[in-house]
Amino acid sequence: MASEESSERWPRLGWETYPWVSKIPDDLVSRSVRARHAGPYTAAITPKIAELEIDLPGRTLALADEASSDIARFDAELGNEVAPFAAILLRSESASSSKIENLTSSARSIALAELGSDKRQNSAEIVANVHAMKAAIELADRIDEQAILAMHTALMIEQRPEITGRWRTDQVWIGGSDYGPHQADFVPPHADRVPEAMADLIAFAQRDDLPALVHAALVHAQFETIHPFPDGNGRTGRALVHSLLRRKGVTRNVTVPVSAGLLTDTTGYFDALTAFRAGDPDVIVTLMAEASFSAITNGRELVADLSDARERWIEKITARRDAAVWGILELILRQPVVDSSLVQRELGVSGPNANLALRQLEDAGVIKEFSDRKRNRLWQVPEVLSALDGFAARAGRRG
Repeated sequence: MASEESSERWPRLGWETYPWVSKIPDDLVSRSVRARHAGPYTAAITPKIAELEIDLPGRTLALADEASSDIARFDAELGNEVAPFAAILLRSESASSSKIENLTSSARSIALAELGSDKRQNSAEIVANVHAMKAAIELADRIDEQAILAMHTALMIEQRPEITGRWRTDQVWIGGSDYGPHQADFVPPHADRVPEAMADLIAFAQRDDLPALVHAALVHAQFETIHPFPDGNGRTGRALVHSLLRRKGVTRNVTVPVSAGLLTDTTGYFDALTAFRAGDPDVIVTLMAEASFSAITNGRELVADLSDARERWIEKITARRDAAVWGILELILRQPVVDSSLVQRELGVSGPNANLALRQLEDAGVIKEFSDRKRNRLWQVPEVLSALDGFAARAGRRG
């Protein structure tokens, strides 16, 4: 039986009970585990929000508006530098969003995975998140069911292709035991409710009468509450934030690393989602705004580090203006591990010209060969890798 949904500034979740039968064979768990998961369980019912009037305190609206302005200003600052920095900020945001899910890798491991030279699972999943973020940006003009499914597919197609292309058909839960949902921290809606709940959320996401950051935060929180997929919900939901910011014109050039701001207080992030589900949307909007401020500060420091590195490289290189080495300087800002094949593909140059340019950069101390191979050699860019790892370290600090 569903409980009554209360309505304050935001409607609380309702709840309903279902019988439970675990898909894990009983002989694989102890009797005490089976006893803790006996009987019915309680799952959430998300309220309808498609046409809901949003009522937030003036201070929250002002803070969100200030954050949106700062995001737009940062985006505009990088407008002329978009080629090298758009990719590096996208990767940084993807890595930060993954880190919230406890998926961590060094900047070098992520870059190697992008080249196909590192098969470690965490690195591969972070690269998949880069693909999901790219899909979110590319599909920002139409936030609908197919767009969200495409974001999720880009994220999960390599790791779990069997769950892509559709909403979940089983119950999921957050925390507790794999055996059942009875002791979970949160139990999202039953799978039968997901299609209707997502249709309602999509209608809400398509509205044009809400402030950008407020809208993005509320869409994100409702998405995480519905939890429409068996896996990948957090990363897809944070990609959806960037899709909305792009759709509303707050960003045009780069992906502002908002997840890096959320990383400074992941406990606060999960507490904000809990407050949202209890009828208080103010906390998640405030947290998203504050995360934006810290993300922009961190992002500016990253861009400054990379700009300084590029200036130092330019001073070290003596070559004709049309030489391949100058193209590689731009390439290594966004791809801090390279091989000759990548240079040839990206710059459209021959193998000998690519290798000559790589040797010039190696002699100048810009790149360093680390693969110790005679063929298929790999070079890393120490200053870029150091800047990216510094960005990640600053994002992970608890304020």
